[in-house]
Amino acid sequence: MAYFERLGPDRFRPTSHVSGAWDESMQHIGPALGLLVHAIESDCAARREDPMVISRLTYELLGVVPMDVVDVRVELIRPGRTIELVEATYGQGDRTGIRLRAWLQQSRDTTAVAGDGFDPIPPPADMEPWDPTTIWRGGYLASAQVRRDSAGPGRARYWVRTAVPLLADDDDDEVSTLARMAGLFDIANGMAVRADPSRVHYPNIDLTAHLVRPPQGEWVGFDTRVTFGPGGLGLTASVIHDEAGPLGTVSQSLTVRP
Repeated sequence: MAYFERLGPDRFRPTSHVSGAWDESMQHIGPALGLLVHAIESDCAARREDPMVISRLTYELLGVVPMDVVDVRVELIRPGRTIELVEATYGQGDRTGIRLRAWLQQSRDTTAVAGDGFDPIPPPADMEPWDPTTIWRGGYLASAQVRRDSAGPGRARYWVRTAVPLLADDDDDEVSTLARMAGLFDIANGMAVRADPSRVHYPNIDLTAHLVRPPQGEWVGFDTRVTFGPGGLGLTASVIHDEAGPLGTVSQSLTVRP
């Protein structure tokens, strides 16, 4: 079973793997983030013959989304020969639950000047398996395979993958590695646990990913720090990796509610 079944060109039904960690009658937004990337990449491929790569994903989480059929719409906001801004929305009827704006760029060879300042993390084989359902509810967290090295509240390094495809096998569209991995980006807020979620709620209200190259492989790695401020605000900040090295960063604004 996949995360979504396609019902039409822009309509999808979430499966039980999408049920949320805070409320199982609502969708976990993780798989939706991947589906929106897939929609933007499919739209770009249909419009252009020259390939583009995504350099930034900014999701605004406008409200909870019940476990029901959703509509996905894509709009070109800023056309360009080498850079484009594209928007995708995810909602039910007139109600938009998630809005994504993505910058796409034309790829060019910068191998001669490539480099990064991020710290490496141990590979998946060097970390112990961890079951997120010991803390979290819902089908989405149950679908994740996690290997984790926790350094205490709000600090962890870990790798995540899933055997669940984004779309059902009978879907004709090929899902990219980035779309599949983007469906795991939101998991960061639940992997470096700072407070018992039965005592403190801290859902995120957005997610931004900055990428320096397309990802490879099955595993996505995170080096995560979670901070709660004294006035109800919080931040989950991660450097993300694949097994070839750093990919970029993911950040999530939190609303902290004891």
